[in-house]
Amino acid sequence: MNRFLAAAFALLVPTLALADVDSRFAKLRDESEPLGGLGAFLEKYVGECDGALVDPQCKQQAEAFRKKYTGKRLYMIVTEDDAGMLSAGDFNPGTNEYTINITPFFAGGKYGLSHGAPKKTDAQGNPVMNYLVVSGTAPDMWNGGTFQRVFSTRGVRAQVVFTPQSVWTLPKKGGGKIYGVNARIEAVLVTEGRTGNQMGLWLNGKDAGAK
Repeated sequence: MNRFLAAAFALLVPTLALADVDSRFAKLRDESEPLGGLGAFLEKYVGECDGALVDPQCKQQAEAFRKKYTGKRLYMIVTEDDAGMLSAGDFNPGTNEYTINITPFFAGGKYGLSHGAPKKTDAQGNPVMNYLVVSGTAPDMWNGGTFQRVFSTRGVRAQVVFTPQSVWTLPKKGGGKIYGVNARIEAVLVTEGRTGNQMGLWLNGKDAGAK
């Protein structure tokens, strides 16, 4: 994006007032182990050890990896390009209050990390998950279009604290199985990518709102 387009976008999307990360989230984050890459983690945790060319030690290694990380609190960042699980909810033009929908399924490679184990898939074969919903209040200069644009232009990111619990499976459309990791999502912090300002916080199953 050149500087002229960046300036134009800045006029369309006024910045939120600068704010520090919510202290409740910061505490959970600081007590967690940072995750290098979700895809690699899920592959090792699931340990899908099928096929003739699989390492004979695969199952043993997977069991050891799961034993190490089950029940351990981890922290990851979902960047703007990967934050498709975040979507705009309602926007009240009278109060500037809004909601953000979070689909608690974080894809990594051919696997996914979910808040709890999904029970079924949709017509496309994707696991069905209920939204986590967070709320906040936008600055006076925002309107519904501004709020929508933050999401449509990939302007949001998430920071997630979670605790792995087990491996889940579902029947795969066309045959076979889908594997994923059942986790307890401890917190999801939604921030505006451009400024890093907090837009909403889902904390221990409760909407903690925007700071």
